[in-house]
Amino acid sequence: MKTPPELKYTKDHEWIKLQEDGTALVGITDFAQSELGDIVYIDVDTEGDTLDPDEVFGTVEAVKTVSDLYMPVSGTVEAVNESLDDNPELVNSDPYGEGWIVKITPSSAEDVDALLDASAYEEEI
Repeated sequence: MKTPPELKYTKDHEWIKLQEDGTALVGITDFAQSELGDIVYIDVDTEGDTLDPDEVFGTVEAVKTVSDLYMPVSGTVEAVNESLDDNPELVNSDPYGEGWIVKITPSSAEDVDALLDASAYEEEI
């Protein structure tokens, strides 16, 4: 199970990575994708919305289940990874890279800093 040290994590198995331009990428962890199994569809209809931490920003549909996706911090959903429309399995094969789900502008970088680091997340799982 991979847990890149440069990312921050939530107890709901989302990760967030701050970008140099102040935005952040959000996706689900390697643990989450392995628990879900083969992902067949990602549904995000919150682009442009400003959401609070733990609010649902979309869903991920696997062969056997549908799970909600939760905002790790408050912020605005700026973009959805369009590659997932045709290739939702990217979340399985590359959850921390090409399988990112949304790009957000966090309301506060301090909120991101307050999330779990890799070792704390590993203790959760």
